[in-house]
Amino acid sequence: MAEVQKEHSNGINKAQINRGVVIVNTGDGKGKSTAAFGTAFRAVGYGMKVGIVQFIKGKWKTGEQEIFKNFDEITHIISGEGFTWESKDKAKDIESAMKGWDIVCNMIEEARSDEGSYKLLVLDEINIAMDLAYVPTEAVVEAIKNKPEHLSIILTGRNAPAEIIEVADTVTEMRPIKHAFEKGIQARKGIEY
Repeated sequence: MAEVQKEHSNGINKAQINRGVVIVNTGDGKGKSTAAFGTAFRAVGYGMKVGIVQFIKGKWKTGEQEIFKNFDEITHIISGEGFTWESKDKAKDIESAMKGWDIVCNMIEEARSDEGSYKLLVLDEINIAMDLAYVPTEAVVEAIKNKPEHLSIILTGRNAPAEIIEVADTVTEMRPIKHAFEKGIQARKGIEY
């Protein structure tokens, strides 16, 4: 264990860069948004301002919507028309996603001009919005590359584009082993939504 501790300490001592990070939570498994929201609450615990923009998810009432209202440090925007399989109007879906993207761009600019502003942005389900070409991947890549140094950004959703994975600092792929839905168990309030 002493050797493991020494190796760990050496890694910590070598990490000298102090800047915001880009995190991607992707894959087919459950927990991508949940992990991002947990990080958002961690940031709020340190008094940081957090912006959360939810793409795709729009019609369900969720537990996170309710809890976010209790924190002045969290700006929560829903910019989706609902899950893609529920939608009947692709043009409206694209318009909604692009409105959300405009809000994200404004949050980034606010973070750039005001040090007391956003420290973390969570772009929930934006990977799906890019995969469906609702939001241009190139625009998201450019925004990430040019973000303010102190700002961290988390992008969630299945099918993260390769270009996003390339510019990210940390990428986690959630992989399902099994899911209650496969046994016929309904989505549970407080667990799935």
